[in-house]
Amino acid sequence: MCVIGCGPVPRTLRVLRESGYRAYGVEPIPGFVERAREYLGDPESVQVGAAECLPLPDKSMDVIFLESVLEHVESPQKSLSELFRVIRPGGVAYVATTNRQRFSVVGNNAEFRVPFLSHFPRLLRESYVFSHLHYRPALANFTRRPAVHWFSYADLCALGREAGFAQFYSALDLRRPEDQVLSRNPILRLMRTGPLFRMLQRNPWLRSLALTQIGSDIFMWRRDE
Repeated sequence: MCVIGCGPVPRTLRVLRESGYRAYGVEPIPGFVERAREYLGDPESVQVGAAECLPLPDKSMDVIFLESVLEHVESPQKSLSELFRVIRPGGVAYVATTNRQRFSVVGNNAEFRVPFLSHFPRLLRESYVFSHLHYRPALANFTRRPAVHWFSYADLCALGREAGFAQFYSALDLRRPEDQVLSRNPILRLMRTGPLFRMLQRNPWLRSLALTQIGSDIFMWRRDE
């Protein structure tokens, strides 16, 4: 397993390793790599690398985690192609990223201090990114690499197919009626009821409506060879 963009305090990586999995991290910032190694107590646990150029052999991983990374990369397509390259046939990439269709009453987009930014026209979003980088760094909390990509669930499926992945699953598709769902999202709360849960999973119209709000997580499966 591998966690891409694990950061200086890779809790996900630590949980995986403590659970007995052979898990490693990749992080583009050298200072974060050193802190992550100290956090894990293993100098070989995290390597320097970017999503577009992973320091991993071909077909070497069964599972890859890419959480809160794809929206920040230079090239989403190249990043997903790299994930496909290093995942073994039958393996899975889990990607969690922005959702440009999600609606928040207060306009929260979890990236910029600009209400409803994810719903703005693309040119206007680019202008806010430019303003953050050159004039108003507080717009995106002073980060040097703000989110510059906003995806729908369908966008992620299309990008994944271009990279070579064969099938795609959302969190909705993989849940069971008996699973506990603890969330403020009204759609996720409704999933606690069995009949409605099955309708959301199986009816294309209802599933697509639900994915406008909970479609930021996707599992991409590489076909067996």
